[in-house]
Amino acid sequence: MKLDDKLDQLIKRHGELRDKLSSPSVASSGEFGKLSKELSDLTPIVETAMSLKAAKSELAETEAMIKDKSSDAEMRALAEDEKQQLLKIIPKLEHELKLALLPKDEADEKNVILEVRAGTGGEEAALFAAELFRMYQRFAERQNWKFEVMDVNDTGIGGYKEATANILGKNVFARMKFESGVHRVQRVPATESGGRIHTSAATVAVLPEAEEVDIKIEEKDLRIDVFRASGPGGQSVNTTDSAVRIVHIPTGVTVQQQDEKSQHKNKAKALKILRSRLYEAEREKNHRERSDARKGMVGSGDRSERIRTYNYPQGRMTDHRVNLTLYKLHDILDGDLDEMISVLTTEDQTAKMSAVAED
Repeated sequence: MKLDDKLDQLIKRHGELRDKLSSPSVASSGEFGKLSKELSDLTPIVETAMSLKAAKSELAETEAMIKDKSSDAEMRALAEDEKQQLLKIIPKLEHELKLALLPKDEADEKNVILEVRAGTGGEEAALFAAELFRMYQRFAERQNWKFEVMDVNDTGIGGYKEATANILGKNVFARMKFESGVHRVQRVPATESGGRIHTSAATVAVLPEAEEVDIKIEEKDLRIDVFRASGPGGQSVNTTDSAVRIVHIPTGVTVQQQDEKSQHKNKAKALKILRSRLYEAEREKNHRERSDARKGMVGSGDRSERIRTYNYPQGRMTDHRVNLTLYKLHDILDGDLDEMISVLTTEDQTAKMSAVAED
């Protein structure tokens, strides 16, 4: 289908939705929310399309005026100036429209479950995992998102073996989905007397928070164990069996929660994480089934893939997927991730546009 034909269809559909939503019968029906969402999604596309149509119409008029020898010379000169402005505006509107028409990731608007785990490197890796966790917490604060710590397994000396948080706000997954993978750090540990640079790593997983409507979990598919929570080094931090471990039997996915003193709250948190892990696994399965267009995209979400290096001696961060190096490591660790995320998003959009163009 030609782009103009597709746009005409979308404009027609936009008008139909407005008419339907103004009808009292629809306003009181269960369809209202669904139709409102569709209208909301279509509105920016239609507005851009209308602006593009208007700009192209104006361009045709100015070109006709320039060709008209009977027109006043001054009027033709003004028309030429307007033509040059329109020739700049039209490609921008076309680009905006192509981005707006890209297939949407249904998870982009969701909140996320953030999981950070220490990888190779012992205590140094745990210290780095804690720094990454705090980096995302500061980033969330900059975005005016809510950052809820769900569970932290600390080492007792400032490091995190693993930590989980729920991040809530507008388009959280869209902004954070490229963070999944292996993050590598190169620096001289405080315990290193010889001044040698060590390399260690931490793994980050960003999961779209799944609702019950997204993924159904059968009670018969769960094995739930309760036990006493323990602190760093195995010390007991609770005298009741409040910690919860849930195993999803069909997949073997295991989630453990002990941060709350209430067994009920720990179970609710564990189920939220389990639901999100299963939802993400299903998303990845669907992506693999149409992976040809995905190979060139940055958002593979592969947690075994080394995506980034944080080099302390040089004060730099390098993202290996887009060959981006920024010499502002302190700012990045303080939550200034906007430049990096913008580059990753643009790269992903470019790859998607190329894939759509090839279809």
